[in-house]
Amino acid sequence: MRANGRETRTIWRQGDDVAVIDQTRLPHAFEIATLRTCDDAVRAIADMIVRGAPLIGATGAFGVALAMQEDASDGALRDACGRLEASRPTAVNLRWSLERMRGRLSATPASDRVDAAFREAEAIADEDAQMCSAIGEAGLAVFRDALAASGRSRLNVLTHCNAGWLATVDWGTALAPVYKAHRSGVDLHVWVDETRPRNQGASLTAWELGQEGIAHTVIVDNAGGHLMQHGEVDLVIVGSDRTTRSGDVCNKIGTYLKALAAHDNGVPFYVALPSSTLDWRISDGVREVPIEERSSREVTHMTGATRDGRIETVRLTPEGSVAANYAFDVTPARLVTGLITERGVCAASAAGLAGLFPAEARAA
Repeated sequence: MRANGRETRTIWRQGDDVAVIDQTRLPHAFEIATLRTCDDAVRAIADMIVRGAPLIGATGAFGVALAMQEDASDGALRDACGRLEASRPTAVNLRWSLERMRGRLSATPASDRVDAAFREAEAIADEDAQMCSAIGEAGLAVFRDALAASGRSRLNVLTHCNAGWLATVDWGTALAPVYKAHRSGVDLHVWVDETRPRNQGASLTAWELGQEGIAHTVIVDNAGGHLMQHGEVDLVIVGSDRTTRSGDVCNKIGTYLKALAAHDNGVPFYVALPSSTLDWRISDGVREVPIEERSSREVTHMTGATRDGRIETVRLTPEGSVAANYAFDVTPARLVTGLITERGVCAASAAGLAGLFPAEARAA
């Protein structure tokens, strides 16, 4: 996708290193971070230099490749995968990509593991971009139907957090249909939840949409229900960090509240995800998905640009006030209108997912 007028991805191999966009610097600065070791990849994931379930998975794969450059032994492979998997617990793509890397490299002689690891990591990245493009095409049909049903000339879409190309290798999940629609001439406008804490909507989604020239408005997280009540939202679309085999969806904290508001107002609520985000091992998202709790500082403090362009962090809360920071919540399948995947759209249910992914469902 476009960044400063140029086509780019979020992650790529750069000689013996790996380059990523440093998302902690956006939207005020566009900077590239270089990952030279597995430890660099672990820190990039844990500190959210990279974020978004698909991109975390791709970064984990490249992290394994970097580890193999240091030590290609079986013990080093196990250690690298263990440290990478522990860096963020909720997004299932990380576990998925590490299992794939481990399976590929376990059957490869140590002398060949560096090249094999980089090839597999690049394949994971390429496949993610292809899946997200396909999600965009499937979602484009949903958008066109929603526009026709609205009776208006412009489609109003609400999204929560950042599920654009910055959260993936390219195209994005929830924003992929937005980009496909815009490039195909559909007139649309996006309501962008600020998405506290960390403000991924205000900082990242708004930046992405601006780079593509797509009309958008940033709103506070609590405004979505009001807009739905007044007919200003034609559909809601979000991404997912983990979706269970029954269709429960784990996503950025606050997603559940958007789903409740959409359900109450008859607004379609869609979730866009690649198959790598499906967790066939669990069914009950509320009880079985591990919910990451991050530093309270993300709640008590906020970073932004001053009038003279300096980047400053300020405290919002009284000194000594305790803050809790639950990073994700789970939206039950009954609140989801449909799941948009690279294989098409299905009901958020075991039967719906089995219809698109029969082999995976049988193996679960």
